Amino acid sequence: MDQHLQVFITVVEKGNFSRAAEELHMTQPAVSQYIQAFERTMGTKLLDRTNKYVRLNKAGEIVYHHAKEIIGLYSKMHYLVDDLTNKTSGPLTIGASYTFGEYVLPHIIVNMKKEYPLITPSITIGNTKDIAELMLAHQLDIGIVEGDFNNKQLSIEPFAKDHLYVVASPKHRLAQLKDELSISDIAEETWIVRENGSGTREAAEKLFKLGKIAPKDLLEFGSTQLIKESVEAGLGIALLSDWAVRKDIENGALCKISIKNSTITRDFSIVLHSPFQTKALEVFLNMVKEK
Repeated sequence: MDQHLQVFITVVEKGNFSRAAEELHMTQPAVSQYIQAFERTMGTKLLDRTNKYVRLNKAGEIVYHHAKEIIGLYSKMHYLVDDLTNKTSGPLTIGASYTFGEYVLPHIIVNMKKEYPLITPSITIGNTKDIAELMLAHQLDIGIVEGDFNNKQLSIEPFAKDHLYVVASPKHRLAQLKDELSISDIAEETWIVRENGSGTREAAEKLFKLGKIAPKDLLEFGSTQLIKESVEAGLGIALLSDWAVRKDIENGALCKISIKNSTITRDFSIVLHSPFQTKALEVFLNMVKEK
């Protein structure tokens, strides 16, 4: 059955039978036979076909979603069994929210590859909400998220604290002020924030609530790097992680704005779905916790 699922997934993702056949190193008639047999097993058509493409119908959408989960679990089962007798190796699918994924994770991966070259990591970067959804769909072995996150279906373990700071361009008028500011002093500034669902956006909302302010000029960008570039260019100010701005502050591209009683911290948390761990995942977990 796993072969039928794999053929079905490949046809859907490639968009037609010929490209799927090429990907699977099969003939097109063989791919068609697999799909027909699979549809008979499911008791209904799963694909709408034309000469140029195939598309999922409503039943197909349900089957595709669960097929991805089944294949992921099936592969994980094989690697867990294989780990009992072989060296630490195999694929490791990692999901991380932007701050950890872009500024911390690369250093961990470098060290892991030096010590365990047979592990092949695959990394997905998204906001906390995106990573949680992929974990629930069994598309990731591990997720690392930021901020206050809870889900009864997932195991969530905070492992590190992250400090966030208000930053501005060195040329910004706030950067010229030597006195410590109150949060109300920066309420009228243009704030550049991440999208809803982001841990960094959650932290900014916490700061606004703490200072009882409601910034009127709010720009929403979907990338921490884009926010940093925009702040450096003088477009506005932002609340960003120490990990994200450390180098920029050291080289003078950004500067911290000192705000009274505005210490904002959040947790980085490890998210797991299954109690069973491959050796590759165990190795990665240990390295994350030692970081």
